[in-house]
Amino acid sequence: MTTDPAGAPRVRVRPLVRSRLPADLDGCVAVLALVHTHSGYPVDLPERPAAWLTPAALLTAWVAELDGQIFGHVGLCGAGKGDAAASLWDGRAAPAVISRLYVSPGARGHGVGAALLARAAGAARARDLHPVLDVVATDPAVSFYERLGWRLLGTADQRWGPTRTVSVRCYAAPDGATRATD
Repeated sequence: MTTDPAGAPRVRVRPLVRSRLPADLDGCVAVLALVHTHSGYPVDLPERPAAWLTPAALLTAWVAELDGQIFGHVGLCGAGKGDAAASLWDGRAAPAVISRLYVSPGARGHGVGAALLARAAGAARARDLHPVLDVVATDPAVSFYERLGWRLLGTADQRWGPTRTVSVRCYAAPDGATRATD
């Protein structure tokens, strides 16, 4: 990852008005394949990754880029019946689900994931929704969310096919997280 002369990475998360574009999907899919090979996310690489990145409940999505190259992604979805974190949320505001958050292995450790997460959480709050998410209980990303102050709502078991059940940890964004200023 390129840095400026002071050593800080040049992270660019597109503003809401220039969020993920249809033309970005090929780059998003390429990075997703790298992340899956390197880190095992998602657990099962979807047969149609572009469709997986664009679920029916998607409100909007963002990419992080450097010099026109995509190296991170996050989506914000409306809560649905099968969303474990949304079902555990008991706050005043309705929940919105942070999903499909990933960062290229070579760009990790530079605040890209935190910037993408902040963008999606801020956009949820701008819609008067409270950001929630779930993560596979054994995924190292658990420590990332906890380090950023996300509150554990509980754990849930999700059926991922007829013979597989996966335990997920469900989180809510910390109270008072900033609103999007896009």
